[in-house]
Amino acid sequence: MSRPRGPARRTSSARPNAIAVILARAGSKGVPGKNWRRIAGRACVWWTIDAARSAESVSRVIVSTDAPVVARIARRAGCEVVERPPDLASDRATVDSAARHAIESIERAAGRPLAPKTPIVLLYANVPVRPEGLIDRAVAMLRRRSQNADSVQSYQPVGKNHPMWTARMRPDGTVAPWEGLVLNGGVFRRQDLPPAYIPDGGVIVVTRRSLFLQVPSARPGPHAFFGLKRLGVINPEGSVVDIDEESDVLVAGAKLREAARRTRERGASTPRGNPKRKDRPRAHR
Repeated sequence: MSRPRGPARRTSSARPNAIAVILARAGSKGVPGKNWRRIAGRACVWWTIDAARSAESVSRVIVSTDAPVVARIARRAGCEVVERPPDLASDRATVDSAARHAIESIERAAGRPLAPKTPIVLLYANVPVRPEGLIDRAVAMLRRRSQNADSVQSYQPVGKNHPMWTARMRPDGTVAPWEGLVLNGGVFRRQDLPPAYIPDGGVIVVTRRSLFLQVPSARPGPHAFFGLKRLGVINPEGSVVDIDEESDVLVAGAKLREAARRTRERGASTPRGNPKRKDRPRAHR
């Protein structure tokens, strides 16, 4: 897994026009400096930069940050950097407000706004592990005219932490169902639970119109930037790791080292000159 050196070679016939915005705030209470914490030999944000630059649907990669160290890493990788003002860098600032600021910055520089349906890919810098090809899958889903969607977000199965198996605990220790009248929904085998999914932080793709809260009838609130019609792509359980606590650093490092080992093994077993080998940087798994 080499560090990106210049634009990734594109093989798709579709014109890449998605704009990736990597959100990399300096502050963090759970894991201080997590966006530049070294994971599997590289700063955490490098892995997200690598994924964005390897996506065939992405034409520009912008890093929004108030951290000088992240800005240096981003520029060294060939990304555009938008310096985030203090009011958008606090732990109360919203994701969409920081993303709008980044898009407004490049629009001012260009002297014109992006087209309303331009895909804006929102990526968290503290997610070093996501499935290969995830960004392109999400952008492709947003672009389907038959869907006419405002946003696409990645999800993964909740696993054993299913909402039907959650409960309320009263002060006296009495256990009651979270919803309904029957504890655990009357289900005692995991395989009998209905499918349930949770946002995993792997990717969010929104149209420019949706990001700027211009979708008619969209419900107001903190998630208004998702628009009215929201779609989801499903990832395998455990395939996305976001760094929120120290144990996540260990898990992400182990997964990335294992992915690198498999990549080396595949490379060693591929005959020299095989036309199926790709020479552009690979997105991580």
